[in-house]
Amino acid sequence: MRYLLFDDENRANLLPLAYTRPVAEFRIGILTITEKWSRRMPNEAVFGGYVTETYLQDKFPLDINEDQLWINSSVCPNDALIKDILSLEMNESLFDEQEHIIAFRSGNFKDSVDCQKSYTDVAFTHVQNLWDIFSKNAIELEADFELITRGRTSQQANSTNNILGEENLFIEEGAVLNCAIINASNGPVYIGKDAEVMEGSIIRGPFALCEASQTKLGAKIYGPTTVGPYSKVGGELNNVVIFGYSNKGHDGFLGNSVLGEWCNIGADSNNSNLKNNYAEVRLWNYATGRFAHTGLQFCGLIMADHSKCGINTMFNTGTVVGVSANIFGTGFPRNFIPSFSWGGPQGQSTFMIPKAFEVSEKVMARRNVVFDENDRKILTKVFDLSKDFRRK
Repeated sequence: MRYLLFDDENRANLLPLAYTRPVAEFRIGILTITEKWSRRMPNEAVFGGYVTETYLQDKFPLDINEDQLWINSSVCPNDALIKDILSLEMNESLFDEQEHIIAFRSGNFKDSVDCQKSYTDVAFTHVQNLWDIFSKNAIELEADFELITRGRTSQQANSTNNILGEENLFIEEGAVLNCAIINASNGPVYIGKDAEVMEGSIIRGPFALCEASQTKLGAKIYGPTTVGPYSKVGGELNNVVIFGYSNKGHDGFLGNSVLGEWCNIGADSNNSNLKNNYAEVRLWNYATGRFAHTGLQFCGLIMADHSKCGINTMFNTGTVVGVSANIFGTGFPRNFIPSFSWGGPQGQSTFMIPKAFEVSEKVMARRNVVFDENDRKILTKVFDLSKDFRRK
């Protein structure tokens, strides 16, 4: 049996994070959505790749045959939902009660409209908006923790640490924890392979520190927070999701926020996650070209891949930063910063492609990752797709 993960028309609501990856490569909880499906599907199931934008397919390939399951990439699986999906016969489809397509079985992606409909009442996490990533992170973090640790034994923390709820703490091989305070009584805490929790870190679960990531000295972290692989965090974090390969390593506050990959938050930078009048936060929506109602009182920063800010940057409540933007200067930048912007409140120019390539190559090399031709093609396409936003 082969299964594939497809981006639906809702992908536009997940820009700018979806500019550089299929939605299935979003991290929510501990794992990416792709990893969740891989771990939960039967052993005989073969992952056939992604149905996504043409310019992403070289990096995220697709291999189809005459019979496969096509699964919506914004759907996070659970065992009950997978049971319903695996029961689909050829040319049948599965929807939720709100008429969102979950999956269908067919030889051709275009055949979905001709499939016989069935429905499920199974509850599941559906990533439909940017703010779902942090607002639904607790549910997925706890589900992933149970999935990853099931039947396994944690490494032991040494006696220099102060731990509450030790039964909800899981430490992978190679991880180092010294002189930390960890409270897992309100939610699980997962410390990944070769990760490091430095001295003085104070962590309240649910929390995940993924492979080879670090909490810096004296970090204060409130859950539900996820730090993806090869990342560094310091200062104060509250309900943050970092996809991976990004740094927020210094003092300053980051709350109710999402960072993509290859981002860097300068020292003493802060974001607002609550308006002074306690009003609902609105967030820029690429699909409509307007600010969307989130229904949230707490909503901070969304920053896409390869973007960075200088020291002492102040982000207003509900700020969206595109791909490969560089923000610096005094005062609050606008709360929609287009991709490849260079500057801040005093004015912005365009961060040109050759310079963006140069910076990305250097940044990725520090993590021993090659900035290859696929990455160049993707950033070039995003530069073109985002040009109209830079004119606004």
